[in-house]
Amino acid sequence: MTDVRLRRGRSSLAFSFFVQGVAFALLVTRIPGIQDRYGISDGLLPLFLAAVPILAGVASVATEKVVARVAPSRVLRWSQPLVLLALLGVGAGDALWAAAVALGAFGLSVGALDASMNMLGVSLQRAYGRSIMLGFHAAYSLGGIAGASLAWAGAHWHLSLFWSYLPVVVVLAPAALLGSRWYVDGKAAPDGGEARGGGALSFRLLLPLCLVMTFAYIGDSTVSNWSAKYLQDVLGSSEEAATVPYNAYMVTTLLGRAVGDLGVRRFGAAAVVRAGAVLAACGFALVAAAQSAWAGIAAFTLLGLGLSVIVPQTFAAAGRLFPENSDAAVARLNVFNYVGFLVGSPLVGALGDAWSYRGAMLVPMALVLVTVVYATSFGAREARYGGGHERPRTVDVG
Repeated sequence: MTDVRLRRGRSSLAFSFFVQGVAFALLVTRIPGIQDRYGISDGLLPLFLAAVPILAGVASVATEKVVARVAPSRVLRWSQPLVLLALLGVGAGDALWAAAVALGAFGLSVGALDASMNMLGVSLQRAYGRSIMLGFHAAYSLGGIAGASLAWAGAHWHLSLFWSYLPVVVVLAPAALLGSRWYVDGKAAPDGGEARGGGALSFRLLLPLCLVMTFAYIGDSTVSNWSAKYLQDVLGSSEEAATVPYNAYMVTTLLGRAVGDLGVRRFGAAAVVRAGAVLAACGFALVAAAQSAWAGIAAFTLLGLGLSVIVPQTFAAAGRLFPENSDAAVARLNVFNYVGFLVGSPLVGALGDAWSYRGAMLVPMALVLVTVVYATSFGAREARYGGGHERPRTVDVG
């Protein structure tokens, strides 16, 4: 595989991650607008929102079967435009059934997209022979910041959902299709590298990574769903200041992922994940102890640095653990992304109402600390590179 082809594959896949970040942010940041447009009641809204990750999980499992016959690049090539068209459909309807259909289509297509996108990332990292997975997720974070900014602009200028989404879809859908020409499908590792799982996919071996993925997304959903309420209701901030923690969290997530690959190459995946988990736990502890709005903002900012490295390295670890069956491992692991989202927000909300929101923040803190125990699942100190070993510098491209 030539250096030029790998570079093109890396750039096109990074753009795909960016586009997905934009699309997802445009959906979740305009949920109040979606609720108003379709007249969805407060009681019905959680059902609509839960349907998206449930259907995405179903699609992720189905993608495992599909890629046994079709290359992951083909799944990604066609699922990404479908995600964007489903997003546009969310903004185009006016009846409750139309919202259900559009959100259902979004969930199914995003599950296939997330699974195939990370499959390509894991296989491309193996072809590179060094850690590049965090860079892809940094592109996703950058897309999330861009999407949230576009959503703010649409709300600020009182644009309808359709007219907010249409320019984004018109620009990004053709660009994503064009970029898909350069996707690179990797091959299974012939020697099994450092993996203990080899070719056969064992859920027992994958389980620690599934738990890590779930706990990381419980932490992430806690920030995205409860940071504004926490700042305003617990720390007494203004409504404007309450919007700052999530933005600060996204920025530090981007920064952590932008430099995280360097840390993996130098210290190994296990050390980086362990440090990230400790940082995230400290962030949650500081959130629970904060006495002012600015202290709370600083704590949520620290959380972004800690959580940012865990998810990309969990996907990479699954690829190392099952080098001959990495696509299936990534597809199954991806399901626990959605499990974390489904569990996290209701868990913190229920604990906050029954106990206190300060106390509720200690639960994701404890869960993310479990990652320290499972850090050995991310490989030995020497496993700094995608294939479980360092390749010669002559092929260390990009």
